[in-house]
Amino acid sequence: MAQIEEIASRSATEIGLAFRNGEADPVVVTECLLERIERARGDNTFITVTAERARREAEDARVRYREGRPLSALDGVPIAWKDLIDVAGAPTTGGSLLFKETPPKTADHTCVANAARAGMVSIGKLNLTEFAYSGLGLNPHFGTPVNPNDRSTHRAPGGSSSGAGTAVAARLVPCAVGSDTGGSVRLPAAFNGVTGFKTSEGRIDKTGMLALSRTLDTIGPLARTVADCVHLDMLLRGAVSTGVRRQELAGVQFVAPTNVVLAECESAVLDNFERVLEEFERAGAKVERRKLAALDRLVEMTAAHGTLTSAEAYCEFRDIVESEQGRAVDRRVVHRIMQGKSMSAHDLLCIQSGREAAIAELQRDVGDAFLALPTTAITAPEVAPLEVDEKLFHDVNLRALRNTTMGNLLRECCLALPSGRDAAGLPTSIMISARHGQDERLLGIGLEVERLVNRFFEPLPAVMRSDRAMELKK
Repeated sequence: MAQIEEIASRSATEIGLAFRNGEADPVVVTECLLERIERARGDNTFITVTAERARREAEDARVRYREGRPLSALDGVPIAWKDLIDVAGAPTTGGSLLFKETPPKTADHTCVANAARAGMVSIGKLNLTEFAYSGLGLNPHFGTPVNPNDRSTHRAPGGSSSGAGTAVAARLVPCAVGSDTGGSVRLPAAFNGVTGFKTSEGRIDKTGMLALSRTLDTIGPLARTVADCVHLDMLLRGAVSTGVRRQELAGVQFVAPTNVVLAECESAVLDNFERVLEEFERAGAKVERRKLAALDRLVEMTAAHGTLTSAEAYCEFRDIVESEQGRAVDRRVVHRIMQGKSMSAHDLLCIQSGREAAIAELQRDVGDAFLALPTTAITAPEVAPLEVDEKLFHDVNLRALRNTTMGNLLRECCLALPSGRDAAGLPTSIMISARHGQDERLLGIGLEVERLVNRFFEPLPAVMRSDRAMELKK
């Protein structure tokens, strides 16, 4: 039998295969990961560990495998949830002290229930930016999760699904589920060197999830491979099959925007991005590098009228931030929420109509071509300067979010994949996006893109974390 530590470090799909062929057992893998999570408690990745539930679900999966009746390809595979998605038996904190002592939820969110019906093992609730409103992932209440790509300097884990990104990268879980309003799945994926899938609006039921922007919020997985995202996209929706098929790159059209998304990018981000595009071209893809007017339209719209997220966040949290409770909320989150207070009905309507105009313009301009751009302009920044300089925090936050937010505003589905590392060993990331509703087409091309770019990126070592924490392989 292979070493359990190595098996527990595999992708979700590979762990499920190990269960099916008798190489491993769900209970043993679950216990291995629970031990890792306990040793990594100081990394601030989990808010709640649902160990009792995990052990019960793993035991049930063990019985099903012994009887030859697994429920899905991921039966018995552990999974963790961003703590704004309800999991029965645990409170939903939203990363806020205001909700820390609320009663445990009595029912699973729809996507959690769907995963449970597929036999997945819910192992806990993950840390996040308070109310999911930041792209950097800092949290003063539960601690900022440690980005495992740099153990000598505390670096931002990406937000708002910060714990989801660090948990997968540090091999505490093979997969996790977050939400994405302006990049909150893709940024943690980029900063931590994992794969993140932003689904199309409405693809995965978000009813009952703690909302930030009811228009833009989406649910999506973070995992080690695109194949994992394919399985999770299916299971979270409660589907029993998928139409995803690998697509060769020969003849596929990509548009790489030259305006907006390349500005202020770090050199390693640009170098690794261009290297990937050249690999696409060698594989027979057609890559057009040109300006997209829709991107400039969105920039001008935001500068003139503000953001849809600010308006909707103020609506969601007004009673909190306008009361004494607001004193208990991260001041940086309050600052962003309060930007929605000064917005007028005129601003909101201009944003809504401007967004639709930009979407239509993009579709006329690129048709069914995929967009390719750096997921974010930067690698994971140091946390310490962000904590002491609020202006720096907001400037870096906006720079980090700029590219991913475009995908939300343009109503696209997006896939973030590691594209390499910089000189300090920090991950860079490329984002491929497609029109709304083309999720399966995007995942199909993503399977091939991943195969091509994997040689440019070395994941963190697939070994058990020690109390001293593993260091990046030199």
